[in-house]
Amino acid sequence: MAYFIDRRLNGKNKSAVNRQRFLRRYKAQIKQSISGAINKRSVTDVDSGESVSIPIEDINEPMFHQGRGGLRHRVHPGNDHFVQNDRIERPQGGGGGGGSGQGQASQDGEGQDEFVFQISKDEYLDLLFEDLALPNLKRNQHRQITEFKSHRAGFTSNGVPANISVVRSLQNSLARRTAMSAGKRRLLHELEETLDTVSRSEPAQLLEEERLRKEIAELREKIARVPFIDTFDLRYKNYEKRPEPSSQAVMFCLMDVSGSMDQATKDMAKRFYILLYLFLSRTYKNVEVVYIRHHTQAKEVDEHEFFYSQETGGTIVSSALKLMDEVVQERYDPAQWNIYAAQASDGDNWADDSPLCHEILAKKLLPVVRYYSYIEITRRAHQTLWREYENLQATFENFAMQHIRDQDDIYPVFRELFQKQTSDSHS
Repeated sequence: MAYFIDRRLNGKNKSAVNRQRFLRRYKAQIKQSISGAINKRSVTDVDSGESVSIPIEDINEPMFHQGRGGLRHRVHPGNDHFVQNDRIERPQGGGGGGGSGQGQASQDGEGQDEFVFQISKDEYLDLLFEDLALPNLKRNQHRQITEFKSHRAGFTSNGVPANISVVRSLQNSLARRTAMSAGKRRLLHELEETLDTVSRSEPAQLLEEERLRKEIAELREKIARVPFIDTFDLRYKNYEKRPEPSSQAVMFCLMDVSGSMDQATKDMAKRFYILLYLFLSRTYKNVEVVYIRHHTQAKEVDEHEFFYSQETGGTIVSSALKLMDEVVQERYDPAQWNIYAAQASDGDNWADDSPLCHEILAKKLLPVVRYYSYIEITRRAHQTLWREYENLQATFENFAMQHIRDQDDIYPVFRELFQKQTSDSHS
């Protein structure tokens, strides 16, 4: 009889391989569910796990069945409503199905709810920021950003089932079984030779033969009890993340906090910047972030004040652009830094200030930045600032602008701005 003892450290994750296969197979549906779920979260709860729902029809296995059309001949049990050869009207709409539950009630049909499962924080963030990158990132003379790539690094005795090395594990199993049973096999060979000698001797020594056969049977049983595979034998392919030469970069976050920005608009701007922060911190290491809040005056602030300060006032957008230009000249040499900027505003600006914003960007900032993104958060018609920026977009390839109307636009706009391009240079 064989006994199996589960002593794996990751025994609770026995289905890890199946889980990863499921995530790969239904990645499109999962990402679609995530893009909708992120808009329902609070501003401070963007980086936790998520419950993902997938329509049940998307994960059903293919099957052959009869279509709904055509004429069919069936034999039904007898009843007091119909007689032979009566034609029965087909129900309108067919059977039921899983859905959001917002339709009209019906007495016919049945269905299933959507399939819901939980993904971890790491899985959530990996899917959230997949295929995103800082545009036009190039190496400079001084390299401080550390990008990591996975490389094979031999074998390890601990790991996930997906990385198990079958060949190396079986080699270890053979070596262990050979070492543990070598003495017994040697003794078994000696006893078998002795038994052969005794069985040929005259007169017959029946008691001695019986004793030898009993010892041989016990030895064979002990050898058979040596487990074929043990946790000690298991070896997993080991991967280690090695730092790759990269570049140093700085991201300027410019947020309008003027009186025209109501609380809902500010929350949408904060959601965008939190996504940006998570993307930078998860994808790159040592990327510097400069936070600038502005109304009639611009001010460089720390992360906490950027997201939680209640200060407000009028609107002069050029004050933030001037401050960014000053910070670049003082601390970030464009020859040594990849400079990025993300500006969020409701588009409301003092009319005479918008041409000045155009001039500062065209002459001072856009020639030195790798990428500048402008996000206008409003449901109103675009004003002078948007029109001035449209002229910049037609002239500068490193300038991008997007329009956010409500929460559902935040994540699609974010992906559009930072979608990885094949022409991006990382070398």
